[in-house]
Amino acid sequence: MSVPTVTELLLTRAGDERPGLRFEDETWSWAEHVRASARWAGGLRAALRPGEPPHVGILADNVPAFSVLLGACAFAGAVLVGLNPTRRGAALARDVRLADCRFVLAERKYRPLLAGLDLGGIAVRELESWPPAADPIDPVPASADDLLMLIFTSGTSGDPKAVRCTHGKIAFPGAMLAERFGLSSSDTVYVTMPMFHSNAIMAGWAVGLAAGASIALRRRFSASGFLPDVRKFGATYANYVGKPLSYVVATPPRPDDADNPLRLVYGNEGASADLTAFEKRFGCKVVDAFGSTEGGVGFARTDDTPPGSLGRPAGDVAILHPDTGLPCPPAEFDADGHLLNAGEAVGELVNTAGAGWFAGYYRDPAADAERVRDGRFHTGDLAYADAAGFCYFAGRLGDWLRVDGENLGTAPIERILLRHPAITDAAVYAVPDPVTGDQVMAAVVTGGTPLDPTGFGRFLADQPDLGPKQVPRYVRTVRELPRTSTFKVLKRQLSAEGLDCTDVVWERKGKDLAYTDLGSRPRATSATTT
Repeated sequence: MSVPTVTELLLTRAGDERPGLRFEDETWSWAEHVRASARWAGGLRAALRPGEPPHVGILADNVPAFSVLLGACAFAGAVLVGLNPTRRGAALARDVRLADCRFVLAERKYRPLLAGLDLGGIAVRELESWPPAADPIDPVPASADDLLMLIFTSGTSGDPKAVRCTHGKIAFPGAMLAERFGLSSSDTVYVTMPMFHSNAIMAGWAVGLAAGASIALRRRFSASGFLPDVRKFGATYANYVGKPLSYVVATPPRPDDADNPLRLVYGNEGASADLTAFEKRFGCKVVDAFGSTEGGVGFARTDDTPPGSLGRPAGDVAILHPDTGLPCPPAEFDADGHLLNAGEAVGELVNTAGAGWFAGYYRDPAADAERVRDGRFHTGDLAYADAAGFCYFAGRLGDWLRVDGENLGTAPIERILLRHPAITDAAVYAVPDPVTGDQVMAAVVTGGTPLDPTGFGRFLADQPDLGPKQVPRYVRTVRELPRTSTFKVLKRQLSAEGLDCTDVVWERKGKDLAYTDLGSRPRATSATTT
C-alpha cells in the first residue's frame, strides 16, 4: 500500500456531500468539512509568523472544531499540538512551552486552566471565536514525512514526551485499517477516546477519513452512553483502549444489548475476559492489537492466535534479551502452563530494521537516542514468545521486577489476578526488598465485592501457572487505580506509596500463601495524579 497524506485523504472527500462528521444532533458533509478546514487554514496562515515553528495548540474535548482544525493544519502546513485538559498548572504550561506553540486555541470552559500560567508569552485564544479566512486557501503540498501533529505520551514513567506524528504516521494506519476491515462510506466510525491522544487519531479519526465513512464524535467517553450513541449514530466501528472497554462491560446488561449496528471494535490493552464478554454481549467482533503512541513495531493476528497473545511479530520485530542484546529463546512451560525460563525467554520488543513510523520526540534528543540505538527501535516493552512464535506481553522495562535474583514481568501476574471473580482491575509493581532487589506488590479493585485474605490465598494456590516468586508479598485493595487521562495506570505512584497508604493492605508471611490483614495504614505523604 502506498503511503497517503492526510491532505490527500481530505481532498478525496472535497466533493463528497454524504455525512462526514456528526456530533450530538448536528451533521456536516465531508464537503462542508473540507471547505471549513480550508477556511480555517487561511486563518492559520495569517496568524502564524514566517520563520517560527507553525505549531498551534488545542485544548478541547472531542468537538467538531478539533477535526476541522486538524484538517486546517494539514492544508496550511501547520502542526497541531494536542494538549491534555486534565493536566494542570506548571505541568500544562510546560507542555505548551515544550511544543513551541505559537498560540493555543482553547475551548471556552478550558481557558481558565491557562490563566496566570508562565506560557512564555504564548497567546491563548478562544476556540469558539477563532476567525476563519473569508476565502479558502489552496492546500500546501505535503509529503508523508511532513510533521502534522505533536501527541504527548501518557506520562506513566515521567513527564509526557511530545511524539512527532507525520502525515504518513496518521494517514497510513487509517487507510490500512479501513482496507483491512472493509470499511466504506456506508459505515459510521464512533470516536469517543480523547483526540489529543494517538488511539483516537490513528485508530478512529483517520480510519473514518480514509474510508469516507461518517465520523461520530462524543465529547468525552461515557460507558453508559456508549450503546445509546452506537444506536443513535448507527455506528458500525469503534476504537478503544482497554480500560474503557471494561467500563462498558461493567454497565448493567439488558436483554437487547446485541440489537445494535456495531460490527467491529478495534483497540489495544483489552483484558481477555473483557474482549470475550464484549463480543458475546454486543454481538460484534473485537480485535485487540498492540500499539503505542511512538509506533515502531507491529503484529499479525490470525484466527488461530491464542487468547491473550499479541500475535506473531510482523516484519523484523524480535525479542532481545535486555542484558545481552541477543534473541531470546522460546518460552518453556510445564504441564500447568507455568513459564519455566522467564529469565531467558522474556526480553524487549525491538524492531531490528529501524524506527518504522517513529519520527522521534520533539526537542528531546536524549529520549530519541534511548529509543533508536544501533539502527534499531527499542519499544521498552517486554514480551516472550511460545514455540509457535506467538508473542505475549510481559510488562514494561520500567515494570521489570528483580525478585531473589530473577527478573519478572508484571503483566503475566496481572492476568492471573484478573481471573479472580471478585477482582475487576489489578496492577502489579515493585516495592523495595529490605535486603536487595524487589518484592511484589499488587493493588486490586473489587468494586465492593468482599475479598478475604484466606480465600485469596486459596485462589492463588489454585493457579498452576503462578510461580512462587510471582506471588505478591503485599496486596492493597483500592477503590480505583490511579490513571492518566488516557487510562494508563500510574504505577510509579503506587510504587512510591508502597505501604504508606490509607487502604487495607495484606502481607504474606513466609513461603506459604497465608495473608495477614494489616488493616488501614496511616499515609505520611500523597502523590499527585497527572
